[in-house]
Amino acid sequence: MTNHRFDQAMDLALGQAKLSGKDVPVGAVILDPSGLLVASAHNERELTGDPTAHAELLAIQRVGKAKGDWRLEDLTLVVTLEPCVMCAGAIIAARIPRVVFGAFDERVGAAGSRYDLLRDSRLGSPVEVIAGIMEKECSQLLKDFFEAKR
Repeated sequence: MTNHRFDQAMDLALGQAKLSGKDVPVGAVILDPSGLLVASAHNERELTGDPTAHAELLAIQRVGKAKGDWRLEDLTLVVTLEPCVMCAGAIIAARIPRVVFGAFDERVGAAGSRYDLLRDSRLGSPVEVIAGIMEKECSQLLKDFFEAKR
């Protein structure tokens, strides 16, 4: 999918993913309505020993703390890998209206691949999902990581 509007933000998320160290390289950034960066994070599960330290959750926590508000109703989350069920739940709870992701996660993706929680109106207002932004770059980073582990 081509949507150059989010390429710069996905570049920032890829930069975050590359900081993941021993963890699965996933990066996330959160943008304000004008497109300015307000938070960024990468996976830190291995670093912290915390199974919930996914890039999306860490970015959401950081912006919520900075804003002093858990309602993130005017922000956009950009992440290199399709959010999992846990992250989708946090996105819905934070009322983030738009999620942009790069690589699809056929195994546990919750934004259209395996599940479609973000667009399930039974859970609240459906989230706009823009998928496949810089998909090749995001997928290659993950592929290289897992090949190096073999």
